[in-house]
Amino acid sequence: MRFDEKTVIVTGGALGIGQAVCELLAERGANVAILDWDETAGNETCEKIKANGGQAIFQKVNVADFEAVQNAVQNADKTFGKINSLIVSAGIQRYGTAVSTPDEQWEEVLNVNLKGAWNLAKAGIPFLQAQGGGTIVNVSSVQALATQQNVLAYTVSKHGLVGLTRSMAMDFAKENIRANCVCPGTVDTPMLKWAASLDPNPGSVYDACNAMHPLGRIAQPREIAEVVAFLAHENSSFVTGAVWTVDGGLLTQIGGVPQTN
Repeated sequence: MRFDEKTVIVTGGALGIGQAVCELLAERGANVAILDWDETAGNETCEKIKANGGQAIFQKVNVADFEAVQNAVQNADKTFGKINSLIVSAGIQRYGTAVSTPDEQWEEVLNVNLKGAWNLAKAGIPFLQAQGGGTIVNVSSVQALATQQNVLAYTVSKHGLVGLTRSMAMDFAKENIRANCVCPGTVDTPMLKWAASLDPNPGSVYDACNAMHPLGRIAQPREIAEVVAFLAHENSSFVTGAVWTVDGGLLTQIGGVPQTN
């Protein structure tokens, strides 16, 4: 799947799944606009892509700020001449219940994880329309389809991404704009490392995560990026409004019982 002469915007493109998406699509010929709040990691990812012969720009953006997102999208169009795909990978994780979650934490998570996706769509869809179509891929989570304890805001935001995706798929199908959602299981990212660091024994968190997946391991970011790339490509031309679980079988098992040999 080549992306020659295509321009892709990726939010959360500095680290984790978003970084893997940027690197993969650049390898396959795409011009990549990286939007992220982490300036150091964003510039490093951008320079790595360019060192490997790819085309990329980095823009420091708070995805919860529509004006900032709009300016970044306009700059990407000015730099590369068009926009063909919008990919949302920006996301944060916080912990709490309906009682313990503070207002500011709720707003922080929803603003980044859900409003950020809406902001990119609102700013970017007119550019897809100008090209006669395009693709949108939102990276959600298996917690859009199920949940754990103590992750209220995160779970709500990821469920919301599914609704946002399906609504856009319906609203813009006649304009040849397809919108799909990817729901990964546990992935080896900086977010997981941070979550594990909250436990007195971080290694036990990784062991538990590996055991929860029937394949016996967590995913690498590149594995999720491959699915994102397919949904962003014309090879998936009859796929829209879909929710793809990429979870190593996590949601197929009854009761979430770890696999035993």
